[in-house]
Amino acid sequence: MTQKSNLLLITLLIVGLNCWSQAPSLLNINSPSDEQNPVLSLDGKALYFTIANHPQNVGGKKDPGDIWVSLKIDNVWQKPIHGGRLINDANYNSVAGFSVDGTILYLLGHYEQNGIPTSQGISSSTKTLNGDWSFPTKITIPYFLNRSGFLHGQVKDSLFVFSADSYSTVGGEDIYVTRIRNGKWNEPIHLGKTINTPLQEWSPSLSEDERTLYFASNGHKGLGSFDIFSATRLDESWTNWSAPVLLSDSVNSDARELFYREGNGQTLFTSTRDSNGYGDVHELQKPNQFSPIDTLIKIVENKYEPVRSNLVTLSGKVTNAKTKSGLAATIQFKSDTLITASSDAKGFYQLKIPATSIYTIELLKKGYVSIVERLDIKTFQLRNLEMNYQLQPIEVGVIVNLKSVLFAMGTTNLLNESYTELDAIVEFLKSNPKVEIELEGHTDNRGDAKKNLLLSKERVNRIKTYIVSKGISARRIKGKGFGGSKPIATNDTEEARKLNRRVDFLITKN
Repeated sequence: MTQKSNLLLITLLIVGLNCWSQAPSLLNINSPSDEQNPVLSLDGKALYFTIANHPQNVGGKKDPGDIWVSLKIDNVWQKPIHGGRLINDANYNSVAGFSVDGTILYLLGHYEQNGIPTSQGISSSTKTLNGDWSFPTKITIPYFLNRSGFLHGQVKDSLFVFSADSYSTVGGEDIYVTRIRNGKWNEPIHLGKTINTPLQEWSPSLSEDERTLYFASNGHKGLGSFDIFSATRLDESWTNWSAPVLLSDSVNSDARELFYREGNGQTLFTSTRDSNGYGDVHELQKPNQFSPIDTLIKIVENKYEPVRSNLVTLSGKVTNAKTKSGLAATIQFKSDTLITASSDAKGFYQLKIPATSIYTIELLKKGYVSIVERLDIKTFQLRNLEMNYQLQPIEVGVIVNLKSVLFAMGTTNLLNESYTELDAIVEFLKSNPKVEIELEGHTDNRGDAKKNLLLSKERVNRIKTYIVSKGISARRIKGKGFGGSKPIATNDTEEARKLNRRVDFLITKN
């Protein structure tokens, strides 16, 4: 290939990356607020989407998202109207899809007539005679758990594909699928590590034939913060996938792309590129031709590799796990050096850190339980990474899972990576001298039940001994072992059993 043709192909690639734009018909929809999750009605005449932090939301500007609706008249989307208080509350509200006849609206999350929902899952709302939607009815999915502040997903026929921080999650949020059979939903299936990474996978959707998965990720090699990828299901297991492909020349940019949705002959997604606000709705304006960026680069020249900075821009939001409102908190990144950042009054933060280390991240806020977790970005070629956190207020009854406190199998020997989180508990108790806790030890259900019960008690005692050795009064710490009697996942696979082998602590006094 000649130098002239190389330059021509590079030029075509750059033009291709910028060929999508906001459709004129969408101008009435986008605003200085954050538009998310566009979902078309089955007849294509109504567009449902979520707007975050809008002053007319049920919770006002602090509301993480309400459902709004725009009607299509003369091929132009009209100014959106609020979806109403029956399908909106002060929590995050978003549409998952419609039934095949269009009479049922599926919603992400549960609703309560009065107060905050105490359960998780999806809900259904029925179209009334006057065309409105009824108050949502809870749909229960067995072993459904989402520790994240947001639930993204799509209900398509008898399937629900979603992203959540759940039992088998290997990163921030992973993608799962569940199917309804004989009127009951199955336990969610983790889509596996071909799709899910140690970072975040969001906003999944399926093609019409349910063979192709579209999703946003900051853990696969992309162009910016979150990019849209596709993968093909290779069999009926939902865990065997082709390698994810970056949707390049028509969708992705160096901004943040999410919520890729196909339906009624249209393809919609959201992007922060050249947006009126944080995120706007865009429509794919040309035939759907996707080419992996890496393949195009190899065509240009086999030896070419993109130049990347060794700095990663980290950004995200810190919220109150109970109220979902933003929090001003301290965020520490510890490796060979200490890097400290702070979120603002609305919970937002941003900083740059070297992409050459394994970090221990600790979030600190007076009156809240600290968070400690590990971030390995040595193996990821990233420029932008979004990490969101929820802090639990210090209240009696709050349960905190010690994710990083691990034992050698069948013993009370703590693994080395356990001590960072244990030391954080010590500092938490020193900073809150009135707090008392109860340690709870759990095992899986393999082996002798009496031996498992004894092992769980011994592990609790091992942790208590360590905390007391650091200067915390033993009177402030109680402990119980439950063996395998309180699983949080099935014991059918090793991955699920690993989740059941855990230690929690319960705040008993504040």
